[in-house]
Amino acid sequence: MLQEKTYEAETSVWSTISAKIADYVLFTKFRLASLVVFSSGIGFLIASSGATDWNKFAWLILGGFLVTASSDGFNQIIEKDLDKLMTRTAQRPLPQNRMSLTEAYIAAFVMGILGVAILWLKMNPLCGIFSAISLLLYVLAYTPMKQKSSWAVFVGAFPGAMPPMLGYIAAGNGTSISFYAWLLFAIQFVWQFPHFWAIAWVADDDYKKAGFHLLPSQGGRHKSSAFLIMFYTFFLIPIGLLPAFFGMIGNISAIVILLCSIAFSYQAYKLYKDCSVKSAKQLMFGSFFYLPIVQLAVLFGKY
Repeated sequence: MLQEKTYEAETSVWSTISAKIADYVLFTKFRLASLVVFSSGIGFLIASSGATDWNKFAWLILGGFLVTASSDGFNQIIEKDLDKLMTRTAQRPLPQNRMSLTEAYIAAFVMGILGVAILWLKMNPLCGIFSAISLLLYVLAYTPMKQKSSWAVFVGAFPGAMPPMLGYIAAGNGTSISFYAWLLFAIQFVWQFPHFWAIAWVADDDYKKAGFHLLPSQGGRHKSSAFLIMFYTFFLIPIGLLPAFFGMIGNISAIVILLCSIAFSYQAYKLYKDCSVKSAKQLMFGSFFYLPIVQLAVLFGKY
């Protein structure tokens, strides 16, 4: 009998811990944060010359994840009442009252301070400063702007494009920002428009429940929105080839990037032609593949 009660107590504890971990995975948007960390890690590896400092790389991954998780946490704190209205976010821990506001604030603040401190002290001050700017822009500018104007996407593209540049800065001495770091920033900056607008097209009905109108046209899922999505996707073709133009990578990587950009542009063209949710989903998934393929092509093309 005693053994059964002990087993039940242990099971209950592990169940509680498992549930809490699951809540923090949602609170930090773990999958999105992992993609961001991937970009910063690739930027670090691209900038590394000679032997890679893997200890420094590990600190970058940890610091970058904490800053990103903090940004996502504050985003959910600010939008907790709006998240209740949308199907895609209603099961998050704050709307479901599985996490208190006090706990959420403490977690977001601690992750943010630790993340910036790690990037400042373990990388260099410039890396720490830019990570703090990125966090503040995301939380204080992009997040509150989402209900007011579709220009929120433009504002959010700045912190969203910083990860590969931060990785590049982290590998250096922190006294200046390399031109190549700005190239990586430019590619990710432009990529975010078709990426986010494809998501906004798919989730438009859900977003409207919370008062978010994030597609570029006032008409929402309209030909004019599809045209702008296609324009930015086509613009990625020359932007993606800039590393080759400036001698950062060789011909093989340039061809990979070109083919990837053409395929991505074709998906955007399909959306322009039929303005369907199906085509928007294809473009959205295409965007998930486009960025890591291009960044890996730059990484391997530099050798």
